[in-house]
Amino acid sequence: MGAAEAAAWRTAARTVARFTAVGAGVTAFGAVAGAALIVGQAEQARRRIPQAQEPPPRGDGVYGTRFPGEPIEMVVVGDSSAAGYGVHKPRETPGALLATGVSRRLQRPVRLHRHAVVGALSAGLPHQVEAALERTPRPDVAVIIIGGNDVTHRTSTHIAVRHLVNAVRKFRGAGARVIVGTCPDLGTIQPIQPPLRWLAGRWSRQLAAAQTVASVEAGAWTVSLGDLLGPRFAAEPARMFGLDRFHPSADGYALAAAAMLPSVLAALGAPEERVALAAGEGVRSLPQAAQEAARQPGTEVSGTQVAGRDRGPAGRWAQLRRRPAAWFGPGPGGARRLFGNLRGTAPTLPLEPARDDAEPSTVEELA
Repeated sequence: MGAAEAAAWRTAARTVARFTAVGAGVTAFGAVAGAALIVGQAEQARRRIPQAQEPPPRGDGVYGTRFPGEPIEMVVVGDSSAAGYGVHKPRETPGALLATGVSRRLQRPVRLHRHAVVGALSAGLPHQVEAALERTPRPDVAVIIIGGNDVTHRTSTHIAVRHLVNAVRKFRGAGARVIVGTCPDLGTIQPIQPPLRWLAGRWSRQLAAAQTVASVEAGAWTVSLGDLLGPRFAAEPARMFGLDRFHPSADGYALAAAAMLPSVLAALGAPEERVALAAGEGVRSLPQAAQEAARQPGTEVSGTQVAGRDRGPAGRWAQLRRRPAAWFGPGPGGARRLFGNLRGTAPTLPLEPARDDAEPSTVEELA
């Protein structure tokens, strides 16, 4: 690690420590205000949220084989939000949606490798990254979605972020562009009742902000998932929730993938659809951008320069963009329009299955 990189990491670590300290204060307040109530609500939520019964369908394979050129190698790691737990068809998983969108937008085939594991904590990322790089030594793009289980398990923010940063560095070292979907807002989950729901939302936003700072310092792009699905879940719970009332439905995953796809495309060098910045966008210090992104779902944060410099008085410079409204339009209908008719979407070259899942034997099963 060079001196500049070490200094950048120390800055990120100090910022993460501030977020952690705030989280500790909230935890202490919760303990004083009603520890017994919160513990009871946590137990009630665990009883109401069913355990995973079977792994989500795999979507590994090549998308867009009708297009010319070598396939873009895409790796997806993380937890159930990355794996797509709760959907029934491979084409509905986040990886398949992203591979489909990238293939259609860039007119290139995309080979998808999913290593995400349901229930994974950030501490599980080293194993996933190792498996991903063993199978795909030179990925073009890596997508990481992680954090929800760290909140429910009350993992130390510093520890969770350290594992995430190491994953980003590993992928960057292999030449991949890295896009991190930060921790979703668990305060929108209905089986969790107040006041635990409020605390879960607070912890989620704190972790998301810390993830943003550290990931961008390590060279990633981040997209805040936040309560992206919250208003739609409240308006159409039967449509947006899966059967367990905890994980998203296929429409919910489509919205999340739609929020991340523009950043994946931008990282891969796709031409910008627009140049002018909208209200609320622009250059910030990275800590400020992280805080704003945690409050505004669908916000992209990436490193940038000001007058040829990476850093300013308040830390690294960051570019804050809010892409979804400009790309998709509101609601799952906009996401469906983006991805098109998904009934025709299926990987045409099934790959060797990962050890934790069973692979369909035919393309028809994949579809």
